[in-house]
Amino acid sequence: MGLTSNKVLALAVTLAVVCFVATVWLWPRLSRRNWRAVLGRVGLLLATQLMLFASVGLAANKSFLFYGSWADLFGQEQELGVVVDHGAGKNGVKVVGTQRLDVPGGQRPAVGGQIQKVVVTGAKSGITSPAYVYLPPEYFQPAYAKATFPASVVLTGYPGTAENLLKGLKYPRTAYQQVKDGKMRPMVLVMLRPTVAPPRDTECVDIKGGPKTETFFAQDLPTAVSATYRVGTKARNWGFIGNSTGGYCALKIALHHPERYAAGAGLSAYYKAAEDVTTGDLFHGDERARKRANLLWSLNHRPQGRSSFLVTSSREGEGNLKGTLEFIKRVKAPARVSSIMLDSGGHNFNTWNREIPPTLVWMSGRLSAS
Repeated sequence: MGLTSNKVLALAVTLAVVCFVATVWLWPRLSRRNWRAVLGRVGLLLATQLMLFASVGLAANKSFLFYGSWADLFGQEQELGVVVDHGAGKNGVKVVGTQRLDVPGGQRPAVGGQIQKVVVTGAKSGITSPAYVYLPPEYFQPAYAKATFPASVVLTGYPGTAENLLKGLKYPRTAYQQVKDGKMRPMVLVMLRPTVAPPRDTECVDIKGGPKTETFFAQDLPTAVSATYRVGTKARNWGFIGNSTGGYCALKIALHHPERYAAGAGLSAYYKAAEDVTTGDLFHGDERARKRANLLWSLNHRPQGRSSFLVTSSREGEGNLKGTLEFIKRVKAPARVSSIMLDSGGHNFNTWNREIPPTLVWMSGRLSAS
C-alpha cells in the first residue's frame, strides 16, 4: 500500500481508535504501582499517541504531498537525476511516462483518457521543464481522429509540485467528470509548476541575465505542445489557469499576451509580482518592468486585448479580496471579466477544489477547438 493511499490512512485511523479504546478499557487493570503496570500504562499512552501522530501526518501528507512514497519518506530514493541535452533552438515535448486515470475502464485511453509525463524544452527561453499533459478520452477515439482540441496551461502555486494538480487538486479527474456530465467540452490540460528554474520563484518574469520565464509560458510552451499534440495554435485555442502564484501568472500572461491566450483564470491570485528572498532581484532597477508586472497598473496604462479573465476570492478568509475587486473594476472592453466569490474560504486546497469545476466549465466556454 502506497504512502498516499486511502487504505494506509484508514488503517492508521483504525489503529488509533483501537489504541484509544484499549487504553480506556485496560487502564483500571494497570492502576497498580508495580513496574509491570507502569510499563503497561506507558506503552498504551505511547502507542495511542504514535497512531494519532501517524494519522494526522498521513492525512497532511495526502493533502499536501510532501512525500510521494515510503522510499521518499525514509530517504531511500537515491537514484540521481539524468541530464537530458536538447538541441539548441528547438521547441520540444518528450514523453517520459504515462499513467491512467482512476476511473472505471481507465486502463483504456479511449475510455479514461491518459496522463503523460513529459519534458518541455523552450527554444526562445532556453528553459527545460517537466510537466504533465492530460489527454481526454475523446483524443483517442476514432470519431475525433482528425479533430483538434483546446488546451489550458495549469499552474500550481509556489513552491508547489505538479503532482498536486493531479492528486490534491484533481484537475484531470474533474475535467473528465465535467465532460461526462455534459458541462464542458473535451480539453487538453498542460500541468506544471511556475518554478521552471528551481528553487527560484521567478514570478513569470523575464529576468535580465536570468531565466526567461515569461517567454517560456507565453511562447515556447504553447508552440511546443501544439507541435506535439492535436491542439490549435491560435489564441482562441489556449487558456491559462493557476492558483496563488500560478493564478498571478495566469492573469499576467493572458493580459500581456492576448495574441497567444484567449483567457486567464486566477484562483486566489495576487496582482503584482512578489519580491522577497525566494525571488531575488527580478527587475534590476528597471521600474518600467516592475510596473508592467503589476496587473492593476497594466490595466490602467496598457491597451487591453480581447482576453477573458476569471478571478476568485472569498469575503472571509482570503487576503486578496480588495485586489480582486480592484482588478474587476479596471478591466475594460474589449476585455471581459468574470468572478467567483465565496462567502468564506481560505488560501488552501479545499477552497480551490470548490472553484476548479466551475473554472473549467468557464474556460471551456471561452475557448474554441478550431
